[in-house]
Amino acid sequence: MESVINIGFYYILIPLIVLGIAVNIHEFGHFIIAKMFGMRVEAYSFFGLGPRIWGFRRGHTDYRISAIPLGAYVKLYGDESNAGLEGKDEAGEQVPASELYELRPRWQKLLVMLGGPFMNLVLALSIPFATAYVQGIPSMPAPIVGKVLADGPAAQAGLQVGDRIVSFNGIEDPTWRNVDIEVSVNAERPLPAVIERNGQRMTLQVTPRREKIFAGQYVGTIDADPDLGALPVIVGDITPNTPAAEAGLQSGDRIVAVNGETVRDASQTKEFIEKGKAAPINLSIEREGKPISLTATVRKLDDGTERLGFGFKRTNLPLEPATLTSAASYAFTTNIETIKTTGSILGQVFAGNRSVKDSGIGGPIGIFQQSAEATRIMGIDGFFIILTGISLSLGLFNLLPIPMLDGGQIAVLGVEKVMSWFGRTLSMVAKERIQLTGLAIVLLLMVTVIFFDVSRLVGK
Repeated sequence: MESVINIGFYYILIPLIVLGIAVNIHEFGHFIIAKMFGMRVEAYSFFGLGPRIWGFRRGHTDYRISAIPLGAYVKLYGDESNAGLEGKDEAGEQVPASELYELRPRWQKLLVMLGGPFMNLVLALSIPFATAYVQGIPSMPAPIVGKVLADGPAAQAGLQVGDRIVSFNGIEDPTWRNVDIEVSVNAERPLPAVIERNGQRMTLQVTPRREKIFAGQYVGTIDADPDLGALPVIVGDITPNTPAAEAGLQSGDRIVAVNGETVRDASQTKEFIEKGKAAPINLSIEREGKPISLTATVRKLDDGTERLGFGFKRTNLPLEPATLTSAASYAFTTNIETIKTTGSILGQVFAGNRSVKDSGIGGPIGIFQQSAEATRIMGIDGFFIILTGISLSLGLFNLLPIPMLDGGQIAVLGVEKVMSWFGRTLSMVAKERIQLTGLAIVLLLMVTVIFFDVSRLVGK
């Protein structure tokens, strides 16, 4: 019973909360800007499109749940461009012309359209800002190699403990965070690096290997880490039907020693397991404050890799106190890094260097799976990381010039402005057709990403 409850909590409730917050903060942006300009809001569907199935009225606005579970919407009096998607309402009271959306100047309509993406960006910035200001900013490790796993990509390239990375894949004087990002998005691609060793500079080429993380996602890794000192080693995701699962290892266990050797961090734990994989491996762990000894033997798994079958929870870096300015800078930087990383991945897809399936682009199934597994493995940190990423993606995606999206409606405003120069207007029929065309495009995109979501689940 407990496992069923956990599955429902992580794989249904958590994703619904994540999507609900991201979508409704978007619609709230439209709602609040319209209210600020005195426009009358006819309906606010905080779940679903199409016909109303339940709701309540406050003032002039009907707050509702709608029949088609695809997002949410805010309907303004006088704006019938989305009537086919938002459902028809019975004719009501006469609305003063001053409160009609359609009769407002285009600059006000533009700000209403921008309100949704703006609020998504505000949320994406607010989460890392608040986290940094309350908890502190993770210290940025210097680009000095502290650990190199034997036979890993870094070792094969010639990297050694103590090497300082002075250039990596064209980035001069990188932080270790820069190195991590370049490695993660360039699996199985040779990357040039310049390192400094004993006062001498050397040019190397390292090829990150492809490693599965969670929710069917893959990243690159070079099996090298900076020296962060002693950090707790906490078990994260455990793959079913693997030696780790069969030995009784559980998520949240703290690994203290491997074959009697005390571990300092996750990297060293991997190294000890690799070194002793020819024989049964003894894991000394702590679970709820009690010492436990488990034994497991490395074997080849279904994906062809030889391992015990578990991952590690992310270990937080040491935190430095933040000011309002440094917290804001951290929030801005982390979001820019996300945008650049996504842009790099999409660039590889369009260049034919990466398949769409391996791009990490996900639809509803992928979002549900990623939200669930990130929260299950990393707890509240994972929840906020996923919420930040989805809110940022939703805000930027809605700015694309696709009919039905905010960017498409902004483009229509631009077309209307140009037509007005010649004394022409865009008819309501034309606007509805544009929106229905946009719906078809969005549904096609939805079907495509769902196909890739399913292929990730069944193709591994």
